[in-house]
Amino acid sequence: MKVGIDSYCYHRFFGEVYPDQEPPEKAMTMEDFLKRAYDIGAEAVSLETCFLPSLDPEYLSGLKPILDEYGFDRVFAWGHPDGLERGLNPEAFEEVKTLIPRAPLIGAEVMRVTGSSLMFRHEDHQEQLKRLAAQFKECMPIANDSGVRLAVENHIDFTADEILQLLEMVDDKNFGVNFDTGNFLRLLDDPISGMEKLAPYVFATHCKDLDVDRNVDPREWHFFAGVPVGQGLVDNLKLAEYLAAADYKGFLAVEIDHPHSDWTGYEDEAVSISVKEMKRIRDAVSK
Repeated sequence: MKVGIDSYCYHRFFGEVYPDQEPPEKAMTMEDFLKRAYDIGAEAVSLETCFLPSLDPEYLSGLKPILDEYGFDRVFAWGHPDGLERGLNPEAFEEVKTLIPRAPLIGAEVMRVTGSSLMFRHEDHQEQLKRLAAQFKECMPIANDSGVRLAVENHIDFTADEILQLLEMVDDKNFGVNFDTGNFLRLLDDPISGMEKLAPYVFATHCKDLDVDRNVDPREWHFFAGVPVGQGLVDNLKLAEYLAAADYKGFLAVEIDHPHSDWTGYEDEAVSISVKEMKRIRDAVSK
């Protein structure tokens, strides 16, 4: 397994600054991100489509040789912030169908998708799953014709059992999971038991570590806030062991979404530490 970075780690530098954060002193281009990822030892990247300067075929085709030069494995990551909005955003549904055939333009065989988000986590989950299953089933012929596997993320929306239910409802070998190691914890669902159930279906990952941030209201989604891998509550070693046992073919993508207050403004350092720790974990489970 290779170790990579999801570009969302640097969302402040791409212009998305949370209300409790300060803007960075300098913005980051996609080329800046790719170089930084390479410099800190990443072997793969998950590229959030919301931060790409263009989704036109010409731009995406031009990005591929840059990724090839760095030797990166890659995932085309669609769905921030709210994905298909629990199946009730027809514009988002049309967008994802349009973008699926473009994933191969950057050399990606896996496309991360999101069906819902924390915004809708208190709405009826079964109704959401029914709508999303129908939409993803409609997406799958496009994906299969394009040679793309779709990986739905647990996006602070559904439990592991519900993600498994969604997989069974869609019922396609090329529809799997982008397993986020921290987001189940934010729903008070155990990531370890989740990985036991979902490991055979995992196509991509977000490797988070989280710790309680005592400076944050417990009702906020980032009460469990991002810390460097190995310094929080998530046992990423155990999760990687399950992936290795399931013969996981993807990469381990570090993601820090909302840093803990102790790490505010130090995302880059936290990412660098996390990449080193995930490589140590990768080496441990590969023996």
